[in-house]
Amino acid sequence: MARFVIRRILLALPALFGLVVLTFVLSRVVPGDPAATLAGDAATPAQIAEIRAQYGLDRPIWEQAIVHVRQVLTGDFGRSVFSGRPVVEEIAFRLPATLELTFAALLLSTLFGVALGLVAALDHNGPVDHLVRLLSIGGLAIASFWLAIMLQLVFSMDLDWLPLRGRMDVTLGTPPRVTGFLLVDTLLAGRPDMLASALRHMVLPAVTLALPGLATIARFTRSGVLEALQKDYVLYARAAGYGRVRLAAIYVLRNAVTVTVTQIGLLFGALISGAVAVEAVFDWPGLGTYAVQAILSSDYKALLAVTMVVGVVYAVVNVAVDVAQALIDPRVAEEMS
Repeated sequence: MARFVIRRILLALPALFGLVVLTFVLSRVVPGDPAATLAGDAATPAQIAEIRAQYGLDRPIWEQAIVHVRQVLTGDFGRSVFSGRPVVEEIAFRLPATLELTFAALLLSTLFGVALGLVAALDHNGPVDHLVRLLSIGGLAIASFWLAIMLQLVFSMDLDWLPLRGRMDVTLGTPPRVTGFLLVDTLLAGRPDMLASALRHMVLPAVTLALPGLATIARFTRSGVLEALQKDYVLYARAAGYGRVRLAAIYVLRNAVTVTVTQIGLLFGALISGAVAVEAVFDWPGLGTYAVQAILSSDYKALLAVTMVVGVVYAVVNVAVDVAQALIDPRVAEEMS
């Protein structure tokens, strides 16, 4: 297993290097002068030249590439144009909020998606199966920003059950920052009132972000269970007198979720990218909100940092998913070793 893990980590390194190269190329081929954009419409040529020199945009392209790689490796992305603070500090402050929301959405997607997919497969071509398939199509078709606004209108403004935006009730203050994950920090602070407020604020954005992933996981789980139900060992277990529910829970599900686990890793990247719109609607102080601010202020160094951080997190999660898949089915580790 250790050899398998090391191999998966080494395979992720070329992808990260490709991301470094891609971000550099994209930042240089975008039409317009970044220095002029940063300087503003009223800037003089001298001011534009000064900003170009400050950001190293006046150097040869090969030298800019070396500086770019060095900045990525050292984590030195300069200061944010929007806030004036170091970009690394901004990322470190906002990343836990995005990860907390993403993992909450991923947990909801996995739990309900696997359950719905299993139930749909056991009721193949029945009413529940048709209902789950309809939900899957709807979950993939509905735009996240539209769903977010509808949930706000219904549950926040009409029913007044859940908060409209933010991460916690401002009247409660904030717990001491230990991990940056608000749910963990409220537990460490021994503040159940803050924990309850954080959970209430998380419900709507997490549900909004989770729906497309839930639909995808339900579809793959249903397909995997239906395929597993046709295997010889399942037919033998049925002949031995195993009930459908017991058979599915003990034998079928473990062999059916291998593909689903792979999809969870792919969904993580989709959830982080989808968090941009969701965070903007719910005023969630994460990387998505920061990326929107960076785009509006033409802060390309902040966008570079966000892209690299998301890429690294995505790579780490995919390695973790591969390891989980190998633990569920040891044959995967043998085939990839």
